[in-house]
Amino acid sequence: MQIRVVIGHPWEVAADLLVVPIVGELAFTGPLDELDRRSGGELRALATLGELRGKAYASVLAASGELPAGRLLVVGGGSADGFDRETARRQAAASIRRLAGRSAHTLAYWLDPVGAALGDVPAVAADMVVRGIVEGGFDPKTIYLADTDAAPPALDELLLVTADAGAAAAIAAAAERGRIIGEGSNTARRLANRAANDVSPQVLAEEARAIAEANGLTIDVIDEKRAAELGMGMFVAVGRGSDNPPRMIVMRSGPEGARDSQGRLIAMVGKGVCFDSGGISIKPSDRMEEMKMDKTGACTVIAAIATVARLAPGTPLLAIAPAVENMPGGHATRPGDIVKALNGLFVDITNTDAEGRLILGDAMTYAEQLGATHLVDVATLTGAVGRALGHLVTGAFATPDPWWGEVAAAAERAGERLWRLPLVQDYRSEMDSWTADMANSGSVEGSLVKSGLFLESFRTVPWAHLDIAGTSYYRKPFPFAARGANGTSLATLVELALGGAS
Repeated sequence: MQIRVVIGHPWEVAADLLVVPIVGELAFTGPLDELDRRSGGELRALATLGELRGKAYASVLAASGELPAGRLLVVGGGSADGFDRETARRQAAASIRRLAGRSAHTLAYWLDPVGAALGDVPAVAADMVVRGIVEGGFDPKTIYLADTDAAPPALDELLLVTADAGAAAAIAAAAERGRIIGEGSNTARRLANRAANDVSPQVLAEEARAIAEANGLTIDVIDEKRAAELGMGMFVAVGRGSDNPPRMIVMRSGPEGARDSQGRLIAMVGKGVCFDSGGISIKPSDRMEEMKMDKTGACTVIAAIATVARLAPGTPLLAIAPAVENMPGGHATRPGDIVKALNGLFVDITNTDAEGRLILGDAMTYAEQLGATHLVDVATLTGAVGRALGHLVTGAFATPDPWWGEVAAAAERAGERLWRLPLVQDYRSEMDSWTADMANSGSVEGSLVKSGLFLESFRTVPWAHLDIAGTSYYRKPFPFAARGANGTSLATLVELALGGAS
């Protein structure tokens, strides 16, 4: 897809389709009034019928009258007060998804209303709009189905229309940035959506190797024998029950020993449970098929480091993805087994379905051994976070406060919602073990906080944990996204890495 910045008014642009984004109450004043006049009053007529509204992500196709654009697509953005970067991205995604099953090669997007709603920052608008178009064009059905007629069209050209000639260069640069981040998000989504019989830990490692080679990254894949020799007792224990052995995937950007301009090396750690049956503590059968999504964190960090490499080659950065299958079987870890973690702690595995924290703990310790000075992990870790915060807000734990401030600022730039949860130290005693340093699970009360406390035991540097169990995939389609993995947190990780390198 070619992206061009067009300086001019929306009624001057020739394209198969012109997207008209509406923010706030529909008001026919200024350029929108002129656009309506030149369309022969089509927009006012639709508004009179009640078909044209400003409701978020609601859309309507309209005739274009004498305009050079073939058709108009008006897409609502909701109230002006609630309009933010996330809404701008989703509004754009909704526009391309509205065209599913239709043929459109050139799409023009009127950028100025979005830029004005985001504080007169046209470059930010371009970043979010292009990300939305790229992400909205992804449909997981194209992974396995040959019939893709219902998928959004693959555009040949996207025109960003603005009257602000002075912002053209900034808009063009931001648009390319948005395209690269959107493509990274789609890479993570494509991996996460693939079935468990298609993506084992070994296959995920092979996919990561191909991504590394394509983006100038180095990669080290640690097999189960080497992991045991290194002392990764928790990681090895989780993968013991499966015929598909575990793999610890380690990707690096920049030369070994390199640090960013602030003297830091950030490590992104992603949970990669390619299928989670719960192990001996087996899960209920209801919705167990969704447990192929338990590798989403790993897919996210694999795609994120590649995205950073495209935007800023050589940025010092680590991505570590512990990949396992958590299965029952004759060799599976049993409740009550005690294992030694890489950091030397003995852990009593009281619940084999609390496996994500086990593999993350060893991966975080290994990241520090490789020189990481700051950690952020991304994981579909607990069902509790979805019950607490739903599917729109990612739960977070972090320490110390300045590092949390950087992570939160990165999420804000990315247009993603985080909510910081407390690390209540008084709950640690509820994970005491009879015979080991700690148990991997405690009572149900405060279980979300206890998951954070467990992970905190495996870090000595600034750390943040993003629990994406509630936000990583959609169980139903939305106007702005298909069912399945949605790429959440990738943009936050990219913003965090690039912020640290600036």
